[in-house]
Amino acid sequence: MMVLKDILYGVPINAVVGSTSISIGALTFDSRKVDKGSAFIAIRGHVVDGHTFIAQAISCGAIAIICEELPLKLTEGVTFIEVENCNMALAVMASNYYDLPSENLKLVGVTGTNGKTTVATLLYQLFKKAGYKVGLISTVNIMIDDKVLKASHTTPDSISINKYLKEMNDTGVEFCFMEVSSHGIHQKRTEGLRFAGGIFTNLTHDHLDYHKTFAEYRDVKKHFFDGLPSGAFALVNVDDKNGLFMLQNTMARKFTYALKGYADYKAQILENQLSGLLLKINESELWTKLIGHFNAYNVLAIYATAELLGLEKEEILRLISELNSVSGRFQYLISDEKITAIVDYAHTPDALKNVLETINSIRTKNEQLITVVGCGGDRDKTKRPKMGNIASALSTKVIFTSDNPRSEIPEAIIEDIEKGVEPQHFKKVLSITDRRQAIKTACQMAKTNDIILLAGKGHETYQEINGERFDFDDYKIVQEYLKQLQK
Repeated sequence: MMVLKDILYGVPINAVVGSTSISIGALTFDSRKVDKGSAFIAIRGHVVDGHTFIAQAISCGAIAIICEELPLKLTEGVTFIEVENCNMALAVMASNYYDLPSENLKLVGVTGTNGKTTVATLLYQLFKKAGYKVGLISTVNIMIDDKVLKASHTTPDSISINKYLKEMNDTGVEFCFMEVSSHGIHQKRTEGLRFAGGIFTNLTHDHLDYHKTFAEYRDVKKHFFDGLPSGAFALVNVDDKNGLFMLQNTMARKFTYALKGYADYKAQILENQLSGLLLKINESELWTKLIGHFNAYNVLAIYATAELLGLEKEEILRLISELNSVSGRFQYLISDEKITAIVDYAHTPDALKNVLETINSIRTKNEQLITVVGCGGDRDKTKRPKMGNIASALSTKVIFTSDNPRSEIPEAIIEDIEKGVEPQHFKKVLSITDRRQAIKTACQMAKTNDIILLAGKGHETYQEINGERFDFDDYKIVQEYLKQLQK
């Protein structure tokens, strides 16, 4: 229980009707979860407006309503708070309600189009190996030291974030690494949090179904860095032209990393093999089991962050050499027939290009590279032909299939992807709507030393079709079919 006026500390308020000295038992923005003594925050969502559920929330026992527009009928005995922005109010209130948990640990946010999960997860692994109690808030998992919770969004809602951080406080967690998505920033889910640092990986074509323009997508990412406090660090990839843009108005200490240009943290790829990378970071060499050019950036970001957080250089180099790849991020297996299957989350044109170019830079060209790829439904349609163009140009053979069609017709999505295929690549292309059948076909087509890339779903263990989720795990399915070939 906490007094409403204390929960509201720092929230810009337009009007108050009723008492703010009442005790609140819970915060919620879901009217179905309202209990007696709750405060209900009326969030205006993309699809649903919480203001339409105010009466329902009150009937379920809400004693405080936070809204952007006061209802025409005010219920006696209920306190109404009119605010500028309910998303912002929810974030600040959640932080207050859970006793400002982000201030009791070192919270580092990772943002960018590609690499967020890998960087955040490997930082979690590294600091665990260094002997610290560590937290992780990522697309794949929420980790409270050794406790695993399943993630549902890249950036959870504000109440969940603060609840996780509070549990981390109670567990004695010292560091937490958190993926920060553009959706999460735009919806103010990270407001009210105190970050010890922010990392920018890169910015490429994604989420334009939500942000409408690339400039808006970029500016939302920048907002995260604009909000970092002066004691924090801002670490950006300056090989991406948006890197320095992120630093323009931040009060944080500024640091850069790069493979190509001048930077505070500089890396050079000495060897690039299917077994890993040999890198030179500043003046030190290190071997990592992570594979590919894009992972050189990830390793460099991890190295720089660990040093900025106070770890010794020699310890960082040793710990990075022990790190393993993240689930669904260039995760591979080699069958008894010497067929290599790689599962990767690449679901944007740039990520797909990175993965295919990495494989092509390692392989001898005597073997086939068979790519199985699709695009998600109800998402940015403009990237579909780009994905088709890249997959067909950089693969020996490609099978276009379903990803998560959601409410769209799978065949229509595949047709959009096919539009990007240039005439000289038509003969390389097959289209198989059923993803399981597509993976089976790729395995049947593969011969000794060939490489199969399953792109787009990565760590996901489901497929979403017509609003229903079905069990589906690329890694397990390709493993199953490659075993069948051995019989």
